[in-house]
Amino acid sequence: MDGRDLVRSMKAVGSSGAVQGLRTVRAAWRRRRVDAAALPGRGPERARVPGPVLEAEPGPGGGTLRFARSLLRIHVAVNGAVFWGWDGAEPEPSYALADRCPEPDPRAVLEPDTDGGWRVVAERVTVVVSRHGAVEVRTPGGVRLRRDLPPRWWEPLDGGPGHWLQRSEVAADARFFGLGARASGPRLGDGSYRLWNTDRGRAFDRGADPLHLTMPVHLVVADAATHLVFHDTSWDGTVTLREGAEGAGSGHDRPGACEVRMDGGPLRCWVIVGTPARVLLAWAALTGPPAVPPAWALGHHHARWGRGGEQELREVVAGFRAHGLPLDAVHLGIDHADENRVFTVDQDRFPKLPVLAEELREDGVRLVSVVAPAVRAEAGSAVYDAGVAEDAFVREPSGRLVEGVVGPGESVFPDFTHARVRRWWGGLYAERLGQGFAGFWHAMDEPTSSAVFGGSVLPRSARHSLEGRGGDHREAHNVYDLCMARAAYEGLRQLVPDERPLVLSRSGWAGLQRYGGVWSGDVAAGWPGLRASLSLVMGLGLCGVPYSGTDVGGAGGGSSPELYLRRLQLGAYMPLFRTQTHPGAGLREPWELGPEVLEHARVALLERRRLLPYFVTLAHQAGRTGAPYVRPVWWGSPGNRPLRDCEDAFLLGDSLLVAPVLAPGVDRRPVQLPRGHWYDTATGRVYRGPGRVQVEAPLSRIPVLARAGAIVPVRGDGGELELEVWAPTRGRTGGGLVVRDPGDGWREPEVERYVARWEGSRVVVEREGEDGVHAPSCPVRVRGLD
Repeated sequence: MDGRDLVRSMKAVGSSGAVQGLRTVRAAWRRRRVDAAALPGRGPERARVPGPVLEAEPGPGGGTLRFARSLLRIHVAVNGAVFWGWDGAEPEPSYALADRCPEPDPRAVLEPDTDGGWRVVAERVTVVVSRHGAVEVRTPGGVRLRRDLPPRWWEPLDGGPGHWLQRSEVAADARFFGLGARASGPRLGDGSYRLWNTDRGRAFDRGADPLHLTMPVHLVVADAATHLVFHDTSWDGTVTLREGAEGAGSGHDRPGACEVRMDGGPLRCWVIVGTPARVLLAWAALTGPPAVPPAWALGHHHARWGRGGEQELREVVAGFRAHGLPLDAVHLGIDHADENRVFTVDQDRFPKLPVLAEELREDGVRLVSVVAPAVRAEAGSAVYDAGVAEDAFVREPSGRLVEGVVGPGESVFPDFTHARVRRWWGGLYAERLGQGFAGFWHAMDEPTSSAVFGGSVLPRSARHSLEGRGGDHREAHNVYDLCMARAAYEGLRQLVPDERPLVLSRSGWAGLQRYGGVWSGDVAAGWPGLRASLSLVMGLGLCGVPYSGTDVGGAGGGSSPELYLRRLQLGAYMPLFRTQTHPGAGLREPWELGPEVLEHARVALLERRRLLPYFVTLAHQAGRTGAPYVRPVWWGSPGNRPLRDCEDAFLLGDSLLVAPVLAPGVDRRPVQLPRGHWYDTATGRVYRGPGRVQVEAPLSRIPVLARAGAIVPVRGDGGELELEVWAPTRGRTGGGLVVRDPGDGWREPEVERYVARWEGSRVVVEREGEDGVHAPSCPVRVRGLD
């Protein structure tokens, strides 16, 4: 605990009450003492590099290279993904992999290269290893995409885990994306990015780093190709990026640079090369396909904070209905629970919660409950007593239970890295289901201590099972909520086998998409926070987590009617669309902000309801291909440099381009268009790309453009499915997919393929099937004929 921690703790005493604050300080001091006793300080270290290559042993998909001071295993998988691990590191065990490591590609062989090096040649990639351990990734045509310099390790002379450094070079024109949820993107500029899931303890906006969900996964987009890099270790670390600079034809390009420093863990990585769509498809095959949320979870969610009870909740829902505002789910925060805070309900304020939940469900509204991992350390509490009997909680090296101070007070924390504990915790969701909840959002799951001490409420020396391998919190911290999400998801699959679960996490790691989606935490309410919202969602999508969103309204105060509307208009096109109100923080319902705001808010909410079939289609596509709902505008044209640098617009699927308003006082804004013809969906005006155009953006809406030839499934006025067809360019055809959701269960959905073409002076739409071409099975509305 340093001086800054002490200052923060004193603030906590003032803001949270003297008793709670002093308990927090005491817990922090104990964490410091425990770590000082259990973790050795950094002493003399020995630096090491691989040295020269001595021999090679070919194997399936690649082989093994023995260097003077290390061993490199390398193989290419059947899906084209390349793995290599230093010091003999294998792909397994790994929390990121969905299943066993994919089979090696038998066609890829290790063979000698020039200058004493070796290479592995595969269908989509060539990997060249120099005689001193530099690893190059090249296209099949020989263009170098990435060059990893020989790594360097520092190892304590008296034993223990060492730390390592990997420097890499990429093309001078390359751009970096990803690394989990980053507020400073979506394009990651020059700087260092920490890999340690952190609750900052206050509202954050653009540039804040690190945040709740970090991943050692980044995407590199260049003229030659796109490639994804995943350094598979969950330890604390940093990634330092520097974009390159081209010499304008002089031949003196400065390559881009990436430097990865890790405090421990194996030095192993995966690289996937291809188009963005192919890269995300292979990533989903490696780490697991994204979970498809139930259809209702793709509608409008609303979270209301405060100490109100059942009557207030009924009034809020009735207010949405009375003002013609669609509502699909209501989120209850920690205020609905009693003092134990986990798997409990305040019976004084919610005496008949199951009855209320059933009434709301009959009206088309589901209840979603917050769940935090902290369990109040109090004998007699049902969850605490059961957890002690199950030996479920994290312990110090001495064997003493770790106790940290969070919302409920002094609390203990389940060890989700143990399969037995995950089964126990997953079974506890039966209580939530019995109360009528249909979905769950995890909070304070880094786990944190309300952020007074920046990072973790658990000592770094705290012991974890790590699936029987054993280890401490330095390795387990970043995967803690990944395992919590897994416990919830698998438990719900057992408890309600006929329904797709909804699990939203604030924290997590690579592979989180297997278990659900992400809510972002407390993005600040100001205009920089609005930009950060787009960055967070797009960055997560490029790391394989397609279902995420930020809270409309923001946190921390400082909003305005204009800013509220612009946030709402952006949120209506996000995968997870959640508004929030907090009477104590000045966040109010839309009908309390005046008639103009209410009318414009209604337009945004109704448009989200109208596009629900399109979101259902995108969700099922993501589950099959890994493609995010929200995509950068360069998704289909990664070689277009102006598109690579565009950070203020996005594609929603293949059909729509959304250009949110991210600054005050704007009623007209520039939009960078990909190739093709694009219709302004509000005015019908046609724009031609690629290029930069000016588009109207009045306060009532943000620009949304449809690709010529797009076929978008929408909800008709009577609730039926309709096809909204945007006329293709003359001489060309259009098309689109429609996935009819079969309900909230697991039945395989029906996928329909439609094509649109000109026939004389009219546009004809047909459904393609295995047995030929058929007329559409739903009404069709063609737009853009004028």
